[in-house]
Amino acid sequence: MLRKTYISRCGFTILELVIASVASIIVLAAVSVLISDGQRGWNSMYNHLNSPVVTDAYIAKKRFDSVIRKASRDNFLIDDAGQWLEVYYYEDELVSSPDSYARFFVDGNDLNIEYGTLNPRETSSVKTICSNVSGCLFKQIGKSAQMVLTLQNGPQTVNTVSSEVMHN
Repeated sequence: MLRKTYISRCGFTILELVIASVASIIVLAAVSVLISDGQRGWNSMYNHLNSPVVTDAYIAKKRFDSVIRKASRDNFLIDDAGQWLEVYYYEDELVSSPDSYARFFVDGNDLNIEYGTLNPRETSSVKTICSNVSGCLFKQIGKSAQMVLTLQNGPQTVNTVSSEVMHN
C-alpha cells in the first residue's frame, strides 16, 4: 500500500503577493494625493495671509483706528465725494481746543496721512500708510468715521472696512 504524505507549506503564492502589492500601491497613491493636496492648500493659504496687500490693509486699518480714536468728535471734515478725511485732535493736553490735524487722502495708488498744526496751519509731515490702493472712500456715520479701502496687487484683492468713534 502506498502511503501519501502531505507536506504543509508555509508562505504565500505568487497570486497572493501580486494582489497584496496592488492593494498597497493603491492605498499609498491615495495617501500621497491627500498629502499633496493638503500641502498645496496650506501653501495657498499661507501666501494669501502673508501677502503685501493683506499686511498693508491691516496696517492701514490700525493707523486709521488709532488716529480717529484720539480725534475731536466736534471738528472734522469729509470731502463731499468721500476722497479725503481731515480730523482735528489735541496734541497738547493743556489747550482747550484742538491744535493739530491729520488728513487721510489717496495720491495715485498710495494712502497717505498728513500731520500738521492748526494755528498757524502748517504741515509737519506726510507719511504713506499703504500702497496698491485701487479704491478708498471715507464716510461719516454719526460721530464716527468710516474708511472703506480696497487694495489690489495683481490677482489678489483685499477689501477692508474700518469704523471708529471719535472720543475727544
